[in-house]
Amino acid sequence: MTRRPGTSVRLRLTLSYAGVVVLAGVVLLAALWVSLRYFLVRNGLIITTTYSFPDGVLLSFAPVAAAALGVLLVIGLSGGWLLAGRMLAPLTRLTEATRLAGDGSLAHRIRLPGRRDEFRDLADAFDTMLARLEAHVAAQRRFAANASHELRTPLAITQALLDVARHDPERAGDVLVERLRTVNSRAIDLTEALLLLSRADQRSFGREHVDLSLLAEEATETLLPLADKHGVDIETTGDVAPALGSPTLLLQLVDNLVLNAIVHNLPDRGSVWVRTGVDSERAVLTVENTGARLTPEVVATLVEPFQRGTERVRTDHAGVGLGLAIVSSITEAHGGTLTLTPRDEGGLRVTVRL
Repeated sequence: MTRRPGTSVRLRLTLSYAGVVVLAGVVLLAALWVSLRYFLVRNGLIITTTYSFPDGVLLSFAPVAAAALGVLLVIGLSGGWLLAGRMLAPLTRLTEATRLAGDGSLAHRIRLPGRRDEFRDLADAFDTMLARLEAHVAAQRRFAANASHELRTPLAITQALLDVARHDPERAGDVLVERLRTVNSRAIDLTEALLLLSRADQRSFGREHVDLSLLAEEATETLLPLADKHGVDIETTGDVAPALGSPTLLLQLVDNLVLNAIVHNLPDRGSVWVRTGVDSERAVLTVENTGARLTPEVVATLVEPFQRGTERVRTDHAGVGLGLAIVSSITEAHGGTLTLTPRDEGGLRVTVRL
């Protein structure tokens, strides 16, 4: 925003201080003059009089008053300038930090010393904002790098398959077509997942009344054939869990959690438990599964994009590595909380509160 040059805040504060000091001096001298004008001290007593001062007395009082006001003006200007500079010193550091952040340096912190006051609260809030912004930018950079890598992989495979087919006319066309179809499906799934993630991050969706228990039943019914294929038992229980949000996004959230619980399970006879309910006026969805033992360090990284949890058992149907990242974004977009906890017996417990 372009602005015309103006008077500095320090100068305006200085003039304000000086004005207050001079005004106080004028009031004080006026009160003194009134006292001398109407009250005379004689023999230690104060008496009321209508006595008028001679002109000489008034003329001698005027220069003294003017000199006193001049001294007060100098004191007000110099003292006000020093005080304003001292008081506004934190703003200088805030301004410098803002300029550095505007130039792309998010690692800088103000760290204003001293006891808590308005300026230090502002500096601490600004430091917190910079820390969150720096973490967000770093996450976005990692996401962009990982997304580029993930998108490049199916394209490179497709190119390699086409090159081989071009140089080997005897190669079976059906096999090539099937492999290309598989690779292309993966690229489509990844693109749709990225679009869904972007939609959740931008919060560009309408809100309706939704029952999480119905979404849980729908997701379980849809994924039941996949669970049977992997030998996983699904148990869905719970009460009505009303929430306000996008039915499409919330259904995707439940689908991702149930799919994740099925795919990353025990090699044989695993279990998945899906529960819904209300706790402290918040809709709660909990998805648990059996599986390998997970460390808290591994669990803490699972919501990051393209983190598939290498310590988990299954490798087929691993998806594109955005399942829990999408769940996290959808939950945050709905003002909810997502909690991941490793189970003592092995596996994962995921709780969503909306």
